[in-house]
Amino acid sequence: NLSASCWSRLHPVNMFNSYNVKFHHRKALTSPYPGSHIERSQVPEDKVGWLTEWEDYNPVEYTAKSVLARPSWADPQINNEGFSPKFNDRDGEVERKSLNGLYVVENGRPRNPVGRTGLTGRGLLGRWGPNHAADPVVTRWKRDGSGNKVAHPVSGKNILQFVAIKRRDCGEWAIPGGMVDPGEKITATLKREFEEEALNSLQKSPEEKAKLEKQLQKLFSQEHFVVYRGYVDDPRNTDNAWMETEAVNYHDETGETMDNLPLEAGDDAGVVKWVDISEKLELYASHSYFIKLVTEKQGAHWSEDPGSEC
Repeated sequence: NLSASCWSRLHPVNMFNSYNVKFHHRKALTSPYPGSHIERSQVPEDKVGWLTEWEDYNPVEYTAKSVLARPSWADPQINNEGFSPKFNDRDGEVERKSLNGLYVVENGRPRNPVGRTGLTGRGLLGRWGPNHAADPVVTRWKRDGSGNKVAHPVSGKNILQFVAIKRRDCGEWAIPGGMVDPGEKITATLKREFEEEALNSLQKSPEEKAKLEKQLQKLFSQEHFVVYRGYVDDPRNTDNAWMETEAVNYHDETGETMDNLPLEAGDDAGVVKWVDISEKLELYASHSYFIKLVTEKQGAHWSEDPGSEC
């Protein structure tokens, strides 16, 4: 229940005027495009929205070779024979509905609901339209050697920590999330991605994996907080493909569950560790925004400046 002015300050992503505020994306306009030397066509801030006419708009077309090679997680090209996706609908096992409602399909291609990005095609994203991810925000209180919660000396609020990974692809710190597999429930994705990226479960023996599963079950089956559902301002987004996520907070109030879990980077993660949360954190895509919402929910420290709290 944030005020409109607070949302606009926190989150530059278009929230579809839920609070009668105009938003735009930023990271989805940056160049070069991740993993390439491709430069996006420049899009002035006042021309991002599709409702603004721009006859001379000439975006660059780019889909990575890794996507065109048709791995299991990628669609064919739009004009491929036999490919007739059901946009804005459940398409077999693939979810093509957006978490933000209906999106426009123009000339057979879905249109990014937030606006122009300077790039058409799919870039590094497998699906035309929404590409669904899940981000588990696993938190605990920072404690001293005696087990007491540690408060920030300026704000006086207790310091919250979350499990962060350093992404291999770009070197930025992030929530250990990932893509929802076709037919997979979000709850299963959240748990699986945390196991793979923060506990390196893919490299564990069946016995070790079973032990991890048992420990995690307690955390992931408890009451949780859905932090955010919707569009993500992601540097991989294009005019025709974009990231959406469901970010969910699993909080270990006593610390007993997570203290016994050995963090070990795996899959897409280069490093994994507990990180103290504050506004100084610089994280991948919209992850800083998700983390801030968690601190508000938990009443934890965020800023040394009382004026920045919403």
